[in-house]
Amino acid sequence: MNFDYLNPVDNTLLSYSKMQSNTTLGQCIEIYSDKNQFPNILDKKIAIIGVLEGRGAVGNYGTGTDFSEIRKELYKLYPGNWPVKVVDLGDIVEGHTIEDTYFALGEILNFLIKNKVIPIIIGGGQDITYANYRAYDKLEQTVNIVSVDNKFDLGSIEDELTSDSYLSKIVMNQPNNLFNFCNIGYQTYFNSQDEIDLLDSLFFETHRLGELLGDIQIVEPVLRDADIVSVDLSSIKNAVAPGNNKATPNGFSGTEICAISRYAGISDKVSSFGIFEYNPKLDLKNQTAQLIAQMIWYFIEGFNYRANDYPFGLKDQYKKFIVPIEEQLLNFYKSHKSGRWWMEIDISNSNKFKRHALIPCTYQDYISASNQEIPERWIRTLKKLV
Repeated sequence: MNFDYLNPVDNTLLSYSKMQSNTTLGQCIEIYSDKNQFPNILDKKIAIIGVLEGRGAVGNYGTGTDFSEIRKELYKLYPGNWPVKVVDLGDIVEGHTIEDTYFALGEILNFLIKNKVIPIIIGGGQDITYANYRAYDKLEQTVNIVSVDNKFDLGSIEDELTSDSYLSKIVMNQPNNLFNFCNIGYQTYFNSQDEIDLLDSLFFETHRLGELLGDIQIVEPVLRDADIVSVDLSSIKNAVAPGNNKATPNGFSGTEICAISRYAGISDKVSSFGIFEYNPKLDLKNQTAQLIAQMIWYFIEGFNYRANDYPFGLKDQYKKFIVPIEEQLLNFYKSHKSGRWWMEIDISNSNKFKRHALIPCTYQDYISASNQEIPERWIRTLKKLV
């Protein structure tokens, strides 16, 4: 693997981390700071990568220019009781063209994901999610994407690839490895009814912001089924994260976005996590940098508590519940390890979709099925398979 695409973390940041307590995160993780001494990645579980690229960010000039304040805030946090090994790999610098940046990121992500090292990507425009998705091409598997955003970012197939149109490129461009897309936190007035109807016709999943406020646990099964999680900072209230030119009065709170980050970390399936659209030029008192650092902290903590009970393991690790409904049997499984629930879809005729035989769900889904109401997530997944 060629790591020449990566620029080391600046020595001033390394010096800053050494000024902190010996037990802070900056002292506990490995930091790539010398071109002549590249870290051993293969013994790590999580790798932090900055992407200094903002040319594809629409309406957020200044994004992808500097992540030093995020690193300062991250390095001075105290880790939990984590055996997880983390490395900060520095930044991918802006390429001659934006396609060069996408290529460099894709090469590095592909290597990390193949070797079961989870990248935490700090951007830059959310169009970088497309490069993240393309990194899975060589893995020959279908991919589930969860986007935390107040907009769907569909655009149209004729548009250039930008932060406002990356989803249409993911849906339409070949090779098409997308199995499911889910949006968390969309605000209806930022999305046309045509877009809402289109996602519904594709059997994708969407959750309005108002549906989640006060009950953020709704997103846990969604994130448990994701491979890629992409967070646009415009999904967060402007008062909480001002370092984004497209932030608005409504959105997630700091507590809620950190809970989402932790759920993403806990998911046994999530293999890449990205936070995008950070604009240091607008970041009042480094408030957004602090929040991003805390989101990364919560993702790492969640990873530390992974139960490793998905994909489906040994049968004796689960309790099976069979629910007769509409002339068929719906199978539910509850993990003895974590207490989490799954429901089963028969894919005996398709090896391609075997990763999706078990759909994460909640206890409430089991109760609904017992009351002869087929869970919506089961119906949507089944329709994708037929």
